[in-house]
Amino acid sequence: WKLTCVELKTVPSCRLLQSSSSCTTAAAGATTVEFAVDGLTCGHCVQTVEKAVSAVDGVESASVDLVPGGRSRLWVQGTVDAAATREAVTAAGYTFVGI
Repeated sequence: WKLTCVELKTVPSCRLLQSSSSCTTAAAGATTVEFAVDGLTCGHCVQTVEKAVSAVDGVESASVDLVPGGRSRLWVQGTVDAAATREAVTAAGYTFVGI
């Protein structure tokens, strides 16, 4: 499991993700925004969305909490542009639901 810590303003917010252990802090001016995404069913889907969204200008990191058969959560950290994030998710073949 990986513990990812994101500092929003002055209050740290942490969430548990699969992988190795590490802790990162957001750069000054960066924000973390949560979006809902439909259509993800496996780890490959997660990797595809994370890779597509990470390629968007201003994105420092992207991570997905997979909910097979349900609405998965996508966290995007950096200077987040919702329209560009939507375009990346839909171009990867998945349904961007929104915030």
